[in-house]
Amino acid sequence: MPSAPRSFALVGRFTDPRVADSAATAAAHLATRGIATLVVDDVEGAAFDAGGSAVARVAEHELTGRAEVVLAIGGDGTLLYAARLVAHRGIPLLGINRGRLGFLTDVLPQDITASIDAVLQGDCDFDERPLLEARLERAGGERLTQLALNDVVMQKYETGRMLDFESWIDGRFVNSHGADGMVVASATGSTAYALSCGGPIVEPHLDVVVVAPICPHTLSDRPIVVPRRSTVEVMLIDRPGTRAHVTVDGVVMADLVAGDRLAIAPSNHAIRLLHPKGYDYYRLLRSKLHWGRGGHAHQR
Repeated sequence: MPSAPRSFALVGRFTDPRVADSAATAAAHLATRGIATLVVDDVEGAAFDAGGSAVARVAEHELTGRAEVVLAIGGDGTLLYAARLVAHRGIPLLGINRGRLGFLTDVLPQDITASIDAVLQGDCDFDERPLLEARLERAGGERLTQLALNDVVMQKYETGRMLDFESWIDGRFVNSHGADGMVVASATGSTAYALSCGGPIVEPHLDVVVVAPICPHTLSDRPIVVPRRSTVEVMLIDRPGTRAHVTVDGVVMADLVAGDRLAIAPSNHAIRLLHPKGYDYYRLLRSKLHWGRGGHAHQR
């Protein structure tokens, strides 16, 4: 950022007391710095008690037109929601962890005020995370698109019924699958759903995509890693009662039926994450996955 930001947006589930407490701390600190604070004027925004600090409530579509930085307070789901808001704007995001794992929201609650000051002083690390684009083309010609920071998932609509589908990469046939679905994850999203499907942990700045079948019927149907520039396509095989749906970063995009084609391709957009100085991805992994606790961690 060329100059100190003058407005921050707070995003979170303010009905959660922990989130509300951290948001009130942030709002109070921003007020002392003369920074405008914005929240979305919805049910969550109405529930937010700023404790006397001046907070402007604005419509969701106005938020990113007025905010220069977004504070996502909660878990990774909150940051993914914030990422959808700023995906076309290039507004940086700072994640305050009041959730569970928090691979994306890495600032601890007790460090909120120090982290805000670091942003204002330009003393933080910028982290560009490229997005994927989900493109759904209906058999009738309708087209839908949506951006993803973590992943695009095609999965069965009803429980207990396996899907039969085919996959292509850059127009080349890959496999016929019998599974509960397919996850196509960015390097950032490799630690989300794809990880539980047996996919690898990918350093987030590698220019790759993970393609992971969900509960495949055949043990040889394993996750693969392909260049991010690839276009991954999925199409259901026509079977009686076959029905699936597509989710993008955990939010349902649309239903999928035989004859529809789902393509996941690289996007030209990216998310700018802010981290405290000295951000270390491997330290984050150790913290979240409880690595290196056998008493033999090496120090340098």
